[in-house]
Amino acid sequence: MKNVLLVGAPNSGKSALFNRLTGLKHKVANYPGITIDVGSGALRSDTRAQVWDFPGTYSLNAISGEEEVAIDALRSALADERPAVVAMVLDATRLEKGLTYCLQVAREAARSKKPFLVLLNMMDILEHNELALDLDGLRASLGVPVLPVSARTGNGVEAAEAALLSASAAQSPWADTPDALIEGSAQQIADRFVPQGELLVRRQAKIDTWLLGTASGGVAFVVIMTLFFQAIFTWSAPLMDGVEAFILGLGAWLVPLVPEGIFADFFEDAVFGGLGAFLVFVPQIFVLTLIIGALEDSGYLARAALICHRPLSYFGLSGKSFVPLLSGVACAIPAIYAARTMSSRQERLMTYVAIPLMPCSARLPVYALLITVLIPNTTAFGGLVGWQGLVMSGIYFFGIVSALLVASVASRLGESESPKQAFILELPAYRTPNILPIIHASVNRAAHFIQKAGSIIFTVTVVVWFLGYFPNGGEDLSASWLAVLGTWIQPVFEPLGLDWRYGVAILASFLAREVFVGTLGTIFGIENADDDPAPLAERITESGLTVASGAALVVFFTIALQCVSTVALLARESKSTGFAMRLLLSYLVLAWIAAFAVHGVISLF
Repeated sequence: MKNVLLVGAPNSGKSALFNRLTGLKHKVANYPGITIDVGSGALRSDTRAQVWDFPGTYSLNAISGEEEVAIDALRSALADERPAVVAMVLDATRLEKGLTYCLQVAREAARSKKPFLVLLNMMDILEHNELALDLDGLRASLGVPVLPVSARTGNGVEAAEAALLSASAAQSPWADTPDALIEGSAQQIADRFVPQGELLVRRQAKIDTWLLGTASGGVAFVVIMTLFFQAIFTWSAPLMDGVEAFILGLGAWLVPLVPEGIFADFFEDAVFGGLGAFLVFVPQIFVLTLIIGALEDSGYLARAALICHRPLSYFGLSGKSFVPLLSGVACAIPAIYAARTMSSRQERLMTYVAIPLMPCSARLPVYALLITVLIPNTTAFGGLVGWQGLVMSGIYFFGIVSALLVASVASRLGESESPKQAFILELPAYRTPNILPIIHASVNRAAHFIQKAGSIIFTVTVVVWFLGYFPNGGEDLSASWLAVLGTWIQPVFEPLGLDWRYGVAILASFLAREVFVGTLGTIFGIENADDDPAPLAERITESGLTVASGAALVVFFTIALQCVSTVALLARESKSTGFAMRLLLSYLVLAWIAAFAVHGVISLF
């Protein structure tokens, strides 16, 4: 088996190229002996070859702990006796940022007697801007094979695959070159080939003049974020209707085929009442991931981080916290991983504190359900926006503000680090998002969401159904084992205006937030399955859930720490179980107090 070691500077399109080479079917694994994630996947054209996507660095001279770990991983891979080819990914629009690293790795590959070649990425951007690059001159200057590719369009990828498979070690002009001479050579090559890139940068700067302006940039940011939250609710509505219709139709077809009695009750109430209530919200997860992917691919996400740096700094965070926090809107797990890029441990911990308060996609089904119950599906501002979408934006805003306030308090109570490191952020080139890979990634994210939560939800649904069905065959839910369990925990949630059914659903949701909807679906399905086939929202409305109690429930879910997986990952990444447990207990107490206050205030009106 041949290994392909894919290396390059940050924002060189390395990971996108990795996805192309592996056919977008890759896994993330912990490289042996290190604490960072390295992408791994079989080469699309030859599954016997394994591609490894190493974290981006600017040189072999580490300037942070994370870079040091990444470089050590690369050196270990180069020292491995197994056959391997090293592929350096360079950004064709900004050659200067990766040339020193390129020559350093070329030297190390030569010393390890491993083939080395350059994949010159983002050629499509040069072509789009009618710019050219002297490839033959670059090959001669580097003394290694150079292949032009575009990870976004796929142009040149097949030729790159063939070159990777056929590459053989050759004598390198850099084998015995010290770092000082490498840096000088890199500068000379940059001076010869970079002017075209500088022209592109000047063109990009014209756009930044508006998008990063003090006033215009702020307005653009607010508009983009508002559209982002509106789209989550409105764009997914037709897909949600389609999923709901499919589930109802499937249930109407399958249930009559099942013998009457316990089996029919199980399929109707547990399967279609529990899992069905959860699956209907998967389209919102897809839309959420799709929009985040488009913002990232367009180059705007990095600008948003830059815009947010100053305001975030007031809360003990930095602009680098923006991407983990925004990732937290999708899921806390990748958000916590994303915080690894933080150069300061103090900033990482403060980001960990804020991430659980971000309104993650697992909470989205809960919010969507309660909004449907409490808010009429009408429009505002002349039909431009819906009230439900505005409320959803408000919930997200509340979660974000809560995250910032808590991070601010925590940063002032925590230990300060001095001196603070400068905020440095590379801005990628603007480009039209490549929609097909983004759609593919969004589909994978939705599928992963279902796969990750499905087994948990099904297990919880079956347990809840079992407890509710026995000992009287589901005839009287109030006399079931589920009701007994609910009465034990009801005193905790009764001050919030919530009865035992919601208490049971909240308790189950700590396994996974989305389980809340499935659990309620099971509970209400058992209660009204024969007499009332209406959707879950209608059944909750008929149960008499008040606006005050519904608002309290929303507040509780906004603040309460996420699932046990989040707690476990926080403990691992922070290297402190105590930190994770303190965060869990603190947020549970804070969530209950805030929910109680909201319930009391609304009840006055």
